[in-house]
Amino acid sequence: MKIQAVTITGAGGPEVLAMGEYELAEPGPDEIRVKVVAAGLNRADLMQRRGLYPAPPGAPADVPGLEYAGIVAALGEGVRERAVGDRVMGIVAGGGYARHVVTHARETIRVPASLSLTEAAAIPEVFLTAWDALFVRAALRPGATLLVHAAGSGVGTAAIQIARLVGAQSIGTARSAGKLEPARALGMGHGIVVDSRRPAFADETIARSGRGAGADVILDGIGAAYLEENLRALAPLGTFVVIGLLGGATGSLSLGTLLGKRATLVGTVLRSRPLEEKIALARRFEAEALPALESGALRAVVAATLPATEAAEAHRRLEASEVFGKIVLAW
Repeated sequence: MKIQAVTITGAGGPEVLAMGEYELAEPGPDEIRVKVVAAGLNRADLMQRRGLYPAPPGAPADVPGLEYAGIVAALGEGVRERAVGDRVMGIVAGGGYARHVVTHARETIRVPASLSLTEAAAIPEVFLTAWDALFVRAALRPGATLLVHAAGSGVGTAAIQIARLVGAQSIGTARSAGKLEPARALGMGHGIVVDSRRPAFADETIARSGRGAGADVILDGIGAAYLEENLRALAPLGTFVVIGLLGGATGSLSLGTLLGKRATLVGTVLRSRPLEEKIALARRFEAEALPALESGALRAVVAATLPATEAAEAHRRLEASEVFGKIVLAW
């Protein structure tokens, strides 16, 4: 079936986004088709639009979007977990900016009645990334110190709330003080303004950490530009999780310091994972995190909601780092 979608007409700036049509296959066995009500924006979408982050095999090459929320419209053979009319959210490898998506039924997450679908669209990518990084990869525990870079980003706002929920202290960095004050309202204990060209946050992190030893867990979406300073800020036996490379993909670090601290360095990404791993994460998240979202202990931070027809403007805002939290496109 042909469906309406925001398409990438060529590598470039936000102006290359345009409304178009996309041929979507009918759901196969164990799959469902979801009528998308809203889709969240992520920096990976900006990179795909620039031609720097192509969609993996099987995902549409010219329709961006990694997360959605909507209503189940059709069921493939063998689906028992969902019914037509159910409200669901989830991640996809691409195509989230389309009017419909087809996805595996067990990869979807139920949307609680307490949340609007616009709010739900701001949840899957950032909360699944943060939940997986902090608990599955880093085993964040009560009383630990978490250092979160880009505290005002979608993942940053999710991680700060998760730290508060588990009883951990969070320290956040941002390039402007304006991003730190609202982060404190989410539960961040201390904020550090960082010049991304000459990052200096290790000494203050150590001074503000629970035992004066540094951060037990670091959640970093910057990459190479912060690599050495992150290692300095890390506590002995700490875990440093890299979830993005906005500051470069190649850097250097002292292996001697890594050995001396008996530290763990982890890299992780959601988009290219096998289906089975995505299903397992979605099921764990629904069981463990959804109750907190349902009660309001965790919440989506939506900075702005724009019509899908204004996707180019939404990309401009995200690229300019003008927002705190997530931008959502609504149909």
